[in-house]
Amino acid sequence: MTVNKTSKSKASSYEAIGEFWDKHDFTEFDDANAPDVDFNVTIAVPIELDLLDAIEEQARLHGVSVETLVNLWLKEKLVTVKTG
Repeated sequence: MTVNKTSKSKASSYEAIGEFWDKHDFTEFDDANAPDVDFNVTIAVPIELDLLDAIEEQARLHGVSVETLVNLWLKEKLVTVKTG
């Protein structure tokens, strides 16, 4: 059996790893100086099919992905609304 080499327990079996973590807490090995992890949150927004077709065509014409084009347009719209 191969055990994950990154385990802090230095155990050679899953049972030994279980015993180790029964007696220890992950905070004993937490590095307070380690950088926080950044997460990119992506959500899905329903778009009417005809509208999506038009967006896909514009993205193709501009040589960018649909996601890039939509994000650019939304950012532009927000700037217009804020300064409007």
